[in-house]
Amino acid sequence: MVLGRGLLGRRSLAALGAACALRGPGPALPGALLYHADSQKSVTVEQGTMKVELLPALTDNYMYLIIDDETKEAGVVDPVQPQKVVEAVKKHGVRLTTVLTTHHHWDHAGGNEKLVKLEPGLKVCGGDDRIGALTQKVTHLSTLQVGSLNVKCLSTPCHTSGHICYFVSKPNSSEPPAVFTGDTLFVAGCGKFYEGTADEMYRALLEVLGRLPPDTRVYCGHEYTINTFKFARHVEPSNAAVQEKLAWAKEKYSIGEPTVPSTIAEEFTYNPFMRVREKTVQQHAGETDPVTTMRAIRKEKDHFKVPRD
Repeated sequence: MVLGRGLLGRRSLAALGAACALRGPGPALPGALLYHADSQKSVTVEQGTMKVELLPALTDNYMYLIIDDETKEAGVVDPVQPQKVVEAVKKHGVRLTTVLTTHHHWDHAGGNEKLVKLEPGLKVCGGDDRIGALTQKVTHLSTLQVGSLNVKCLSTPCHTSGHICYFVSKPNSSEPPAVFTGDTLFVAGCGKFYEGTADEMYRALLEVLGRLPPDTRVYCGHEYTINTFKFARHVEPSNAAVQEKLAWAKEKYSIGEPTVPSTIAEEFTYNPFMRVREKTVQQHAGETDPVTTMRAIRKEKDHFKVPRD
């Protein structure tokens, strides 16, 4: 399935597979159905000469095959199910050269060793020595190439201390760039603070990712969107953008479509973790400082019971 310039969330996307609601970060919650990636088909978004194929994996993960149409070279983000990646590479007739690993957790990095056996000679990039098969350790603002595409590494420690997001752009293109955010930024949410602090997540979301071009497409690591919007509604019950997007996300599941990508501009309208400077979010948290607000709503989200509606 191939899309043109519209976002995946728009009506131009055909059905992806059986529709399901899905869980938020962590264990499955009451009232939330699981999203089974094995029953889903892949979807490709065309951004000029850059194509991004969404490859559902495990229960609710996304792998991403990034293709440079100009050179027929490709990179892959978090290839936890290597065989699916190899099949996608063959389908597109491209040459896979690079693995971009966002962080060391098994559901993102667990396929690296098998993939390098299936596709010898791959460059495996990441920001953490705990990443399997790592060949190139990257740091903040390190740059890479996938064909003619520029890849800038953005250090976003918090979910894990070595978490990297990958900002991918085509020089001199009018098409929007893309950022692959792993478990730092989700649609309307963010990752748990397993190895970091609220200060670090504030910097990652507001000062690093939040300063990317507003039209940057956001490709996150999991399909958590219904649950993240239910929490966003809890934080800002009067936010029309949250209400509209939650209804939209439910509709997408009813017809079997994914909810990624979003954009940086969109996230600022409905993601409570990117809205910690807003008075409505601060008032909900009972705080007046963005960082303490971030800490408070993340703690609340960690114990949030997702409603069934």
